[in-house]
Amino acid sequence: MQRPHEALTIGPISWRRRGKLFGPLVAMGVGAAVVLGILFWAHAAATPATAYHYRFERAPRGAVKQALQREIEFYQARLTYDPNSGLNLAALAGAYLRMARATGDLRWYLIAEQTAQRSVASLPFQNNGALIMLARVAEARHDFQQAIRLARRADNTEALSIIITSNLAMGKIDEAARTAETLIQGGAGLTSYTLRSLVELAQGKDEAAVADLQRAIASEEPDEVASSVWARTLLGRLHYRRGRLRLAADIYREALAVLPQYPQALTNLAELEIRQGRYRLAAQHLSEVVTVTKASPNIYDHAVLRGLARLAELRGDHNRAAALWRDAEARLRQDAASGQFGHRRELARLLLERGRPEDIGEAVSLMEAEVHIRRDTETLDVLAWALSRAGRLEEAQQAMQEALQTGVHDARLFYRAATIERSLGHDMQAKRFLELMRQIDPTFDERARQVMGVGS
Repeated sequence: MQRPHEALTIGPISWRRRGKLFGPLVAMGVGAAVVLGILFWAHAAATPATAYHYRFERAPRGAVKQALQREIEFYQARLTYDPNSGLNLAALAGAYLRMARATGDLRWYLIAEQTAQRSVASLPFQNNGALIMLARVAEARHDFQQAIRLARRADNTEALSIIITSNLAMGKIDEAARTAETLIQGGAGLTSYTLRSLVELAQGKDEAAVADLQRAIASEEPDEVASSVWARTLLGRLHYRRGRLRLAADIYREALAVLPQYPQALTNLAELEIRQGRYRLAAQHLSEVVTVTKASPNIYDHAVLRGLARLAELRGDHNRAAALWRDAEARLRQDAASGQFGHRRELARLLLERGRPEDIGEAVSLMEAEVHIRRDTETLDVLAWALSRAGRLEEAQQAMQEALQTGVHDARLFYRAATIERSLGHDMQAKRFLELMRQIDPTFDERARQVMGVGS
């Protein structure tokens, strides 16, 4: 018998009962969370600062962008003498793409794609550099099949990284794992270890992921600044999602000391500060990410606006929160309508998080379309959320079971699963998922759920 959908009230469960709760979940691959969770906490508690400390000279604010601008100008100058040089066009496309990833500015992605297309037209054979750039842009657009096709034509080390991340996005974890091992065998280093850690996280192998991220950081070179900061941000996020907030904050700050204004580290640190009630610091971090203007759409704009909206809600400024939700929605709708860079999942998440009943039908439609393109745990989680809000509880349960079958450890997913089971009247199953949630993140309280956009 179904019950009205309601938020869960989480009370304590005795240690004596905990050992009795997990057996029925083993078939779904989540029972291992207990053992791995204990191992993770033991390992994380001993994590020394040297595991994420940057050993090389730190670049001043704006240095990476300035270096990329000089590289762009260099290849533009070379092309004035030979406008159809396929190799120079490919190199320029690469610089444009690195600028796009450094700044989040969507215009650089488009210029990179156009330049790579010109390169291929001028040099249709043995032009791996241009093919990789086109594959990266296809991946940014969430055209993962095309990204993999282009990467396989390039057939080099960077192509393997695209194949890994695209397969992970589509939920093809086994294929991603095989490719990650091939990449490691070809040369272990910062990028290869970081990519393998993504696969391990998707498999629920948290201990292995921590170890690989530490190996990645230990093997970094001074010319790998962006990748170094990426690895630290992933490590910080992993600790954050296990409730180790102080350690996560330290790692994010180290990442930002290496590369100031790195958007992912700033938005992640802002979320952490909101969770701890430090609203002024959170607003400061968000304001550093991008200057939100209509003239320069940025891939991080909606994340900043949503973070500011949550902050306004927590401060009780509901009028400002509503205005920020509207701004974030407008930017996501503009992006989705253009067909350039996806974001259907992000729009659906915003509609659900804002909590208006009239938005539920659209959120379901968005996710039913998105799941044909992306089928990772994040996508399945938002699909389950939308379906549960629409009262389609059995379908929501199926989506959540598929997400958990990978073995991934995420307190948010376990909370969502518990909420769905409770709405179905399955109280024992709901309690089991809540216990797994606590094992992953003992600090996952109501504020954490609100800040992380889990909803009810």
